[in-house]
Amino acid sequence: MKVTGAIAPFVPLCERFLPARLVGLSMDLVKATALELAILAGHLLLYPSGIVSERRTTPTLPPPDAPRLPTEDRPPVVLLHGFIDNRSVFVLLRRSLAQHGHRHIESLNYSPLTCDIRTAADLLGRHIEDICERTGQEQVDIVGHSLGGLIARYYVQRLGGDHRVRTLVTLGTPHGGTQAIPLANAHPIVRQMRPGSEVLEELRAPAPGCRTHFVAFWSDFDHVMAPVETASIDHPDLMVQNVQVTGIGHLALPVHPAVATGIREALDTARTGARTATRPGGLTVA
Repeated sequence: MKVTGAIAPFVPLCERFLPARLVGLSMDLVKATALELAILAGHLLLYPSGIVSERRTTPTLPPPDAPRLPTEDRPPVVLLHGFIDNRSVFVLLRRSLAQHGHRHIESLNYSPLTCDIRTAADLLGRHIEDICERTGQEQVDIVGHSLGGLIARYYVQRLGGDHRVRTLVTLGTPHGGTQAIPLANAHPIVRQMRPGSEVLEELRAPAPGCRTHFVAFWSDFDHVMAPVETASIDHPDLMVQNVQVTGIGHLALPVHPAVATGIREALDTARTGARTATRPGGLTVA
C-alpha cells in the first residue's frame, strides 16, 4: 500500500499496535471518507443546477418507410435521485451513459416534500408512461440512487411497473431497511426506510412472475446503510444480481467511473424477458 501526505507518519505506529488487516482497513476507510467529503463539496456546488426539473424532449423519429441501419435497441434510461437530493447527482453518470450509446436519458426530480414512498412510486409510474409515449418505446431502464431505488422498486413490484421496467439498477438502496441516523426518524419517509416498516414488508411479499431484472450495487463503506448488506436484494421471486463494491461510500456510488462502467454493463447485457438466477458479483474500486 502506498501512503502519502499527513497520514504516512502514523502508519508505523498503527502497524505496531494493530494487525496488518486492520491497518489496511483503516487506510481504506480514510480514503473512502476523504472521497466522500470531496464528492459532497462538489455536489453542493452543483445542487442548485438540479433544482429545476429538466425540459422534456420528444425524439424525432424517422418516417416508417425510411431505410434504417441495424442498431442495438436500447430503451430510455430514467435516473432517480435519493432523499433530499436532486438530478444534479447524476451529471457524471448521465455523461458516461450518453458517451456509450444510450441515446435517451431523463433525470427525474421528485419533490423534497415527498412523505410517502407509495405516492412517489405512483408519480414515477405516470412519468414513465409519459416517457414511453414520447419515445415510442415499450420499456425503460431505471437507475435509482438510495431512496430513488426503493421508490422504483415499489413501482415495479407493487404497482405493476414490471411491464414497463426492463432493468432496475439500485445504488445504495435500503432494500432491507437501514438503522443509520436515528435522529432522522422525525421524517415519515425515513421511517418507511427502517427495518420492518409497512412499505418494506410489502416489498417482502410474494412477487410471482415479476418481469424486471434487478441489479443492486452495495458498498462495504456505505455508512448510510446499516448494516451495509441491507442495500442488497434478497427475494425468492425476483431476478437479482447483487454487486458488492469495495472502497467507496454512499455518495460515490452514482459518481465513480468504475460503478458507471458496471451500470453500463448491467444495462447493455439485459435482455427483455430473460430469467436469471440470483448471483453475486464484485467490483473493486482502486
